[in-house]
Amino acid sequence: MSPVISVEHLSKAYHLGQIGTGTLSHDLNVLWAKMRGKPNPMLRIGEAPLRFPPNSANLGGEKEGGDGESIWALKDINFTVEQGEVLGIIGRNGAGKSTLLKILSRVTAPTEGKIKVKGRVASLLEVGTGFHPDLTGRENIYLNGSILGMGRKEIDRKFDEIVDFAEVEQFIDTPVKRYSSGMYVRLAFAVAAHLEPEILVVDEVLAVGDAEFQKKCLGKMEDVAHKGRTILFVSHNMAAIISLCSRVAYIDTGNFVAVGNPNDIVQSYVAHSSNNNSLNLLDRTDRIGSGLALVKFLSITGENGMELDNIISGQDVTVRIGYEIPSGIVIESGVCFLVFKTQLGQPLFTCSTRLFNEYVRLSPRGSLKCKIPRFPLNQGDYFVDVYLKRGSDSRDILDSLQEAIRIHVVGGDFFGTGRVANVESSPALVQHTWSMDNFV
Repeated sequence: MSPVISVEHLSKAYHLGQIGTGTLSHDLNVLWAKMRGKPNPMLRIGEAPLRFPPNSANLGGEKEGGDGESIWALKDINFTVEQGEVLGIIGRNGAGKSTLLKILSRVTAPTEGKIKVKGRVASLLEVGTGFHPDLTGRENIYLNGSILGMGRKEIDRKFDEIVDFAEVEQFIDTPVKRYSSGMYVRLAFAVAAHLEPEILVVDEVLAVGDAEFQKKCLGKMEDVAHKGRTILFVSHNMAAIISLCSRVAYIDTGNFVAVGNPNDIVQSYVAHSSNNNSLNLLDRTDRIGSGLALVKFLSITGENGMELDNIISGQDVTVRIGYEIPSGIVIESGVCFLVFKTQLGQPLFTCSTRLFNEYVRLSPRGSLKCKIPRFPLNQGDYFVDVYLKRGSDSRDILDSLQEAIRIHVVGGDFFGTGRVANVESSPALVQHTWSMDNFV
């Protein structure tokens, strides 16, 4: 059986700088010359046209010609996906995962290479992809179904199931621009999964939903896979990757590092992520956000103010987040939160300023301190994600870093019993007591 997705020597380059020539008439002249195989008439004398050599290793913005710079988001990617296979794609932010999915979904075109896709593709690349903000939820369901090639009767049969899954029945006739980000993503996923495409492409948008919804989505993707449909799944949740995927591809700086067994590839990725822990956070290039604010450092100290190499379970600690606002402005409605998670990406607990204050005031330079009494994690290694946001809109991210720091926790007398919790027990530690009633 031939594969449903075949990718050969796929590369994608972006030219940083001016888009087009500056005027419509000049753009049309360039297009007409290109159609006739003529040189670009807008090039200055002596200027070379932008070229992307097939074997170039140009990553990171080296100049390729013209006034701008070009960067390779993907470089010489080769792989195939069989029908019914669930391929997980993992890697740090900025590694090229989303660019790959956008090319496979025909949202953007490759610079080089060939792609063959057999069957209808439903893509969930970001919150509200394919939705028209002024249309209602009902209208967007029919619009998306039509885009996927569904007939009205086919959509009618699935309509109630989609609305029930998305839990938006009360708002189904409300324009989706008034939906929260959670409602957006619930409806978008429900449409993509229930209209039965041959290929389902899912990016990290499920992180917007709550834990119960994520579990619901993973269950639905398992159902889709069992019906012989193909899934491409990008996620930072390594536990979900291992449980759902039959094969995993690890991508870094636009290249496939490894493809193979989920457990083996995830272990390789986690080990590589741990090695990056010593990097200065300002050197990290995998940030997500507007860049209005930048996280400079994240440190964990004990009661004496000294930075900790190891945290003892039950120890009082303080997490300090240093930041700066390059523009020098003051942000009155700042929000910060930390997500502590396992090495497989499972969230364990979150510390958020919104639980105690409406907002925090972010000056041009400063730091935020989060005190955590009796640190509640068992011995082992964990990651901490950090987010800076503005206002109540969960999508207004100023800066965020996945796995900003890796922490090591050693066993301690968390319960005050003189005993250390077993390594094999739950990673979370909760203070509790026992009592017993005897009845004759």
